[in-house]
Amino acid sequence: MTLNPLTIFLIVISVLLIAAIIVVTILGKKTQKKQEEQQAQIEAAKQYYSMLIIDKKRMKLKDAGLPQAVLEKTPRLLRGSKLPIVKAKVGPQIMSFICDEKIFDRVPVKKEVKAGVSGIYITEVKGLHGKIQVEEKKKGFWKEFISKVQEKAGAKPV
Repeated sequence: MTLNPLTIFLIVISVLLIAAIIVVTILGKKTQKKQEEQQAQIEAAKQYYSMLIIDKKRMKLKDAGLPQAVLEKTPRLLRGSKLPIVKAKVGPQIMSFICDEKIFDRVPVKKEVKAGVSGIYITEVKGLHGKIQVEEKKKGFWKEFISKVQEKAGAKPV
């Protein structure tokens, strides 16, 4: 009994796909475990400071004005990527911080806040005087155009 070359090819491809799925699952679990450990370390080292936020923007790591030790310890692939950077005045000193991606939009500019900081990483922001107001992002040309057309047509905005 001989097998058709097409069936042999399909069997080989399916075995390779199953092996790839197993490898990706194992690597994903290891990465998730590492991330949970790092998050626990960040939470353990977190301290709260009151600071005046001067500026915030996404910029490359080497242009952010962070200490040289941070640049040396960063992997080469990440050095060129843009990170959320917050410039703040803590006491008499002006410092640059890396902000958590989840809270970057909630960080107010030119306001005094109480921030949870772990090293140079801002993980949490609370308003010191009142509530923090979230700034609405401007829509792009096409999204604005589509929302106007949908509004005129009486349809729900997407």
